[in-house]
Amino acid sequence: MTPVVDAKPTAEQPWPVSVLSTKIRDYIERLGSVWVEGELTQWSVSGGNVYGKLKDLEADMTVSFSVWSSVKARIPQDLKQGDHVAALVKPNWWVKGGTLTMQVVDMRHVGLGDLLERLERLRQQLRAEGLFDASRKKALPFLPGCIGLITGKDSDAEKDVKRNAQLRWPAVHFRTEYASVQGDRVVPEVLAALRRLEADPDVQVIVIARGGGDFQNLLGFSDEKLVRAVAACTTPVVSAIGHEADRPLLDDVADLRASTPTDAAKRVVPDVADELARVRECRARIASRVTHHVTREMERVEHLRTRPALATTTWIVDTRAEELARYVARSTELVERMVEKCHSKVGELRGHLRALSPQRTLDRGYAIAQLPDGRALRDAADAPAGTSLLLTVADGRVKATSNGAGPALSDPSR
Repeated sequence: MTPVVDAKPTAEQPWPVSVLSTKIRDYIERLGSVWVEGELTQWSVSGGNVYGKLKDLEADMTVSFSVWSSVKARIPQDLKQGDHVAALVKPNWWVKGGTLTMQVVDMRHVGLGDLLERLERLRQQLRAEGLFDASRKKALPFLPGCIGLITGKDSDAEKDVKRNAQLRWPAVHFRTEYASVQGDRVVPEVLAALRRLEADPDVQVIVIARGGGDFQNLLGFSDEKLVRAVAACTTPVVSAIGHEADRPLLDDVADLRASTPTDAAKRVVPDVADELARVRECRARIASRVTHHVTREMERVEHLRTRPALATTTWIVDTRAEELARYVARSTELVERMVEKCHSKVGELRGHLRALSPQRTLDRGYAIAQLPDGRALRDAADAPAGTSLLLTVADGRVKATSNGAGPALSDPSR
């Protein structure tokens, strides 16, 4: 049955797909080329052609477009993501595939996109506050006992981080918090996950991972609340958004920026094979140094043993024997001389003592007269007639009686 093309299709007489697709093409072609204004949120060059997205400046609406290489050569070469542009586009409906594309015929700069401008102002503000300074960034632990991971559930980013980390260190442990990584829920869910991991004392480093995306999908990771929360964390934070062309503000404030989730795993976890090789190298170096030190000390001891002082043990006695004999003879001579001198001194003192002794005086014929009370008689008046006296002579004592005082001797020497 041949359908009536101009008639309204019914269930009994539907249009073929080719008719519908052709009518859509004819209807779209009546629109012709139109100028549209928006912000470039994606600008990817492939094979000389450009594929991108143009976002409305106020409403949350985006259209995809393509720029063929022939047109790309005529438009400004400095066009990039974030630019505010006016584009002359021609809608093109592909009849066979049933797809609509916007072919760019011309494109011009209008100015910096509002979104990019806001992000740039926020970037400058955060930089002025010192949140990007290298001095405030915390060092990652050498081997974290527990790694906190914030990523999308069942995402490639999660698999890349865990697989590469376990390949490097099989005993690594993760605590994973799932959150949206694009859309309106990115900021609240990532903030909640960040707070939970920050409160866990076992978590020693936090990785925020996403497998890349266009500029618009990464906007949540430039949110001021999220960026400031990451800056306030006491636990080191690694940004692994995985997008080289665009740098979300999270990359600048994080303690470490990894280019991809795989790179984050390599930066956070050491390679057990490398560490074992380093340990073996250190052990070899220690053994070499100890061996060298022991060998050097053995050579030093051997050198000391070959010296004459240690080669012949009697050399000290042999070299000192003559000197010792000389000292012994000298000491004997000095002692004898000292004894002789002292002997002479004693003899001299004995002679002086004897010369001054009362006994010596008595030996010369003198006597000592003592009164009855024992006092020596010194004055003749003390011994009147009849006084008993005791006379001490050289070889004994004699009792006598005084006859009184006689005439004094004129010459004491008589």
